[in-house]
Amino acid sequence: MIDNKNTPKNKVVINISGMHCASCAANIELAFKRVEGVTNAQVNFASEKIYIEFNPDKLNIQDLISIIIKSGYKASIPSESLDTEIKSRKKQLHLLGFKFILSLIFSMLLMHSVLFNHSIFIQFILSTAVLFLGRNFFSSGLNAVIKNHRANMDTLITLGVGAAYLYSVYGSIFILLFSGEASLYYEVAGFLITFILLGKLLEAIAKGRTSDAIKKLMGLRPKTAIVVREGQEKEVSIEEVVVGDNVLVRPGQKIPVDGVIIEGHSSIDESMITGESFPIEKTKGANVIGATINKAGWFKFKATKVGRDTVLAQIIKLVEEAQGSKAPIQEFADLVSAYFVPVVLAIALLAFSIWMFLGYGFAFSLTIFITVLIIACPCALGLATPTAVMVGMGIGAENGILIKNSASLQKAREINSIVFDKTGTLTVGRPVVTDVLAFNNHNEEEVLKIAAIAEKRSEHPLADSIIEAAKKRDLEILDPYAFNSLTGKGVIARKENEIILLGNRALFKDKNIDLVSFEEKLKVYEAQGKTVVIVAYKDEVIGIISAKDTLKEFSKEAVDALKKLGKRIIMITGDNRTTAATIASELGIDEVLAEVLPQDKAGQIQKLQGSGLKVAMIGDGINDAPALAQANLGIAIGAGTDIAIESADIVLIKDDLRDVVMGIDLSRYAIKKIKQNLFWAFVYNLICIPIAAGLLYPINGFLLNPMIAGAAMAFSSVTVVCNSLLMKRYKPKFCNSKICLLRTPKKS
Repeated sequence: MIDNKNTPKNKVVINISGMHCASCAANIELAFKRVEGVTNAQVNFASEKIYIEFNPDKLNIQDLISIIIKSGYKASIPSESLDTEIKSRKKQLHLLGFKFILSLIFSMLLMHSVLFNHSIFIQFILSTAVLFLGRNFFSSGLNAVIKNHRANMDTLITLGVGAAYLYSVYGSIFILLFSGEASLYYEVAGFLITFILLGKLLEAIAKGRTSDAIKKLMGLRPKTAIVVREGQEKEVSIEEVVVGDNVLVRPGQKIPVDGVIIEGHSSIDESMITGESFPIEKTKGANVIGATINKAGWFKFKATKVGRDTVLAQIIKLVEEAQGSKAPIQEFADLVSAYFVPVVLAIALLAFSIWMFLGYGFAFSLTIFITVLIIACPCALGLATPTAVMVGMGIGAENGILIKNSASLQKAREINSIVFDKTGTLTVGRPVVTDVLAFNNHNEEEVLKIAAIAEKRSEHPLADSIIEAAKKRDLEILDPYAFNSLTGKGVIARKENEIILLGNRALFKDKNIDLVSFEEKLKVYEAQGKTVVIVAYKDEVIGIISAKDTLKEFSKEAVDALKKLGKRIIMITGDNRTTAATIASELGIDEVLAEVLPQDKAGQIQKLQGSGLKVAMIGDGINDAPALAQANLGIAIGAGTDIAIESADIVLIKDDLRDVVMGIDLSRYAIKKIKQNLFWAFVYNLICIPIAAGLLYPINGFLLNPMIAGAAMAFSSVTVVCNSLLMKRYKPKFCNSKICLLRTPKKS
């Protein structure tokens, strides 16, 4: 496989049908490893998809599909339509169900014929009919050997069932021609296929439930849209909306695609995407997101992103790709699966030979041979990791936590230190007026009003906070007659003929205004990490306004929860040490990296890693991107910048730091389930294969029936999938359960 970083890469997802075990998935991956131009190919046995990175200059999608078909499987490009995907799944389930029921009927009739010594010919016809229903197993087993030169689980089924059937046919001919006696295994062959079909049916039902999160996400999309074309309103399917279309949205309707409002206004519930619990007012020029709900009013918007480019589609794509990736913990299971089938075949042949050598006869030894082949189950090993990963990532997506790949899910469990960026992550990211202090017979409203007039023409973040504070008190903010900004000092403005001064000590020193009597008050606020401005009007200091970048609502709760989980918490910021220490103290953070330049943040992360720590970095800005990439685990706040989100391993769609806690806790829970699955898959095979080989027979005469072996094999993989599905009962202690990606929050 060629992997050149400078090689152009395309990504594609392809559906695969006809896989029956982890060995099938391994065979397909091996086929792609031999192809020049493929940089990566990962098969997800649970979702029946392959994720391929390839060089478009050397290969196209049809070439990739051909590789899968030549390996003995069917392939198709996934449909963008949810209905098509659901119909395809239902069709497969109905076909499996039909085959199982018919096979069960034939097998019961076959058993009745055996018990009542009916015609050998009837037994032959009924068993042949059952084997015909399970012919896919035989074609897959033979194709694996002929086309891929590797055996799979179906090869074991082909050998086991085929041996029972062919020996029975041989015995039937011997009885009919020579009137002799022979052991017949028609009912064994029939019931083996029946049990295997039942196992596949239950497995398909269970596997379908592992992708519920994707189905829910896709279900958020409306099916139709009202577009205005040539002056006429026309309802079209969502797939027909194109960029540039004018789309009309009425009250109560879902917004079909992303766009910009060009006419009208409304309030929109964006909780399923942003986590914002209250509807947001939108007017002309505002962006709207597809799948969000228009609450009141109507508007018309121009479509800017449709199909796979919408926000929701990108989220779905991210979750799908993440669910299809492989966790490092799966590598051992893959290694075992690669050698599993030939080892089982060797054990079956060895057991057959030993029992023949001990003089137990061909019929007895054949029973042992068939039982060993049938009871072995590489499927459980293949399903152990991907099913738990799919459910775990689905839980994350439902709660607004997008985990980009399986490796990140595993890494989150291993993190022991967490570094938080301060501004915009722990704090709101903009100053908020916290104190207004009036002097010389003036009141707070007057000080705030005068300050707001002076700042009305300013673009400084502090100006916005002062004006916002004045508006909250319903104060009238007049336009200043004149305005002049003095960099690093403050502003000078005029209200009618009177001068307003607003700024720091340097401004008032220039104007020869004495601040000695106010110095004590200034120092108190500054010691609290606040930014302080002095307000003067008519050559008299009338008050002080202090502002502070306040903590986000759940910052302290998240920090406390992480400390309870035993994590080392560190804050990193470019702010001065006094301000940083104040914020850290409020949060209960003991370690602070202050006055760190943006370009030096990644270096600080590297130093922590050099001391042996496994570090998670949480940030939201462009200057956090290098640190996010450097960390063992990068977590970006969804409300942050695109570049920060791109650099991260986990994206929090909601602006809620408690989701950091949930993400780490969910990782722990998912890896625990994966280990449980792998344990039971290994234990099942380690215990059952020796018993099937007759280990207990010399001790107490116990010999495992091949039909019981078939039932055990069928239910072993179902057990693993069901254990993964139990993850849906997961109840996070620290997540904001009222606001999540797929649940509509209750409005207070």
